[in-house]
Amino acid sequence: MKVERKQSVVLVPFLLQGHLTPMLQLGSILHSQGFSVIVTHTQHNAPNYSNHPEFVFHSMDDGLKGMDMSFPGLKSIYRMNESCKAPLRNYLVRMMEGEEEGGQLACIIYDNIMFFVDDVATQLRLPSIVLRTYSAAYLYSMLTILQQPEKYFPFKDSQLLDPLPELHPLRFKDIPINVVNNTVHAPILDFSRSMSDIGSSVATIWNTMQDLENSLLLSLQEHYKVPFFTLGPFHKMAPMASSPSILEEDNSCIEWLDRQAPNSVLYVSLGSLMRIDDKELIETAWGLVNSDQPFLWVIRPGSVYGFQCAEALPDGFEEMVAERGRIVKWAPQKQVLAHPAVAGFFTHCGWNSTLESILEEVPLICRPFLADQPVNARYLSQIYKVGFELEVMERTVIEKTIRKLMLSEEGKDVKKRVVDMKQNIVAAMQIDGTSHKNLKDLVDFISALPSRLPPATPVVGAIMSSNHTPSKCIIESRS
Repeated sequence: MKVERKQSVVLVPFLLQGHLTPMLQLGSILHSQGFSVIVTHTQHNAPNYSNHPEFVFHSMDDGLKGMDMSFPGLKSIYRMNESCKAPLRNYLVRMMEGEEEGGQLACIIYDNIMFFVDDVATQLRLPSIVLRTYSAAYLYSMLTILQQPEKYFPFKDSQLLDPLPELHPLRFKDIPINVVNNTVHAPILDFSRSMSDIGSSVATIWNTMQDLENSLLLSLQEHYKVPFFTLGPFHKMAPMASSPSILEEDNSCIEWLDRQAPNSVLYVSLGSLMRIDDKELIETAWGLVNSDQPFLWVIRPGSVYGFQCAEALPDGFEEMVAERGRIVKWAPQKQVLAHPAVAGFFTHCGWNSTLESILEEVPLICRPFLADQPVNARYLSQIYKVGFELEVMERTVIEKTIRKLMLSEEGKDVKKRVVDMKQNIVAAMQIDGTSHKNLKDLVDFISALPSRLPPATPVVGAIMSSNHTPSKCIIESRS
């Protein structure tokens, strides 16, 4: 349903690829429903304006100049949240006074890591909505732990494979909060609480599917007590044709895939943020070689500690694999996964990658690192059973897991289940499906919001937290 009046929504994405991508996809979805879309973004990792001529863009001074942002920590995230407050507030005031481009301001939609937006929205009495770019399973597991952290920390090495209380199928090694020496420090708990809270926001938008995670979503909605709008999968719901990738894509790999047999290639990519050491790179290389399966392998510059790109590979590796393997610095992932030659995806299990793989009926080999990734990997391998999890990064284990996925009867069963899972998700996107209905409800909800909220809007869905203390921390990655 199209809105009758031209209303504007202001989007505030977090700066990492795995967060920026779904926010821009959501912008395309809302623009297709008649809203004007304004993207207020950080200077670091600014989106390519030419890819989105339908949007209005506004850059905010993020305070990050001179900081190492190759792997953001708490210090940089808190500095960014503090630095962006005044620029966003000033821009919104000018917009409300008619001095900036855009129609009537309907609401602000912000990534949960940009929690400063709640302060600005509350001060200006503007309605705000939180975007969750990950699965409900991830947030549910994190909230459960945050409510009683002493129940989970500290733990012993001998407990790593033991089940987490109340959080089947997770184990202690899958805890979705940054753990150091089998415990979690207060600043990490505080940050986790900040990104979990919704403050005075009036609703939450999810890049997931109601039918897939219904029971977890119901539990979370009982906690937050605001409307939930599950619109996933964004990348299929959005009419956006251009790629939102920050990194330059090597499209020549599509030509290489064209020369491969159908359902023969393993695609290997650990996302836009994760880094590995040279030992894991070498073990992966030999696992790929010894599996005797064709592969397309993304090795990002800087993704191997101490090396710029693929120079850490065994001597003569590329000559050894010849035409059977192709290595690129970055790939057009949605095109790769949709290619008929691709039969499997060796992935870090970021939520965007997970959804993109399932929607192309590509089963997974799961190599998670942190945050939401271990949760996604466990659900994919143990609940949905559409992938195999790599427990040890050793060449013989990697080889056997690849061959199991690509050649075995068990692999065929996994393929059948991912096809069924895709069909169920596609059903949600149809006219009478849940994602389509939820989009209509969201359009109606935003259109009916008051232009200014009454003062002293109560805070809902909050978790008690202590003072924020900057420290080093790894955050989630979902690309």
